[in-house]
Amino acid sequence: MAEDYLTDDEQLENVKRIVSENWVWVVGGIVLGAALVFGYRFYDSSRNNRALRAAAQFDAMTAALDANDSAKARQAADGIIKDYPTTPYADQAQLVMARLYVDQGQLANAVSPLTVVMNGSKDAELRHIARLRLARVMIDLGKPDDALSTLAADTPGAFAARFHEVRGDAFRAKNDPKSASTEYKAALEGGDARSADSALLQLKIADLGESPAPAVAVAKVPSADSSNKAKP
Repeated sequence: MAEDYLTDDEQLENVKRIVSENWVWVVGGIVLGAALVFGYRFYDSSRNNRALRAAAQFDAMTAALDANDSAKARQAADGIIKDYPTTPYADQAQLVMARLYVDQGQLANAVSPLTVVMNGSKDAELRHIARLRLARVMIDLGKPDDALSTLAADTPGAFAARFHEVRGDAFRAKNDPKSASTEYKAALEGGDARSADSALLQLKIADLGESPAPAVAVAKVPSADSSNKAKP
């Protein structure tokens, strides 16, 4: 505590001595702090610019799809996958690549991009979608057992009805109408009977030679006129 009894001049001289002895560390700390601040700002700016470029590339891809220009869509999707693999746009680009392959009848080539999304996407919904599409591709490739294995490796959650439907398609491809019908009916029970998918499921069940499950009746709200007629 001797410093408490030093005069102002003596304290100033003491500070000067400490600074002179440690100036390298002081300056180094200032330079390091400045470098860290600059580095973070540069990284943040670079990340934002990268996201903007990825978004622009994604817009170009979707515009090409809307224009039915598969060549440009493929080029844009490939660019996103190569240049921005860690962005959410990369998953969408992989799905687009798979779709283009399927549209062009190159089913085997669609397996890889769908597998990448199924196994690597951070979005659970996209993983489910990729798994379903991969299972459908496997069925079209004449590999229904692989399709069933693909679907069995995941818990479908909200996608349960769609998983049942694709499993039904796989069993149908295996010439197992009983199992197919069971899956279709499970899908029908788990879905909305008033939707277009439910109508398709009814047709699939009927095509197997079985009676389709009854549709859910929609209650009709009485009109004002009918209400008035009911009054005495």
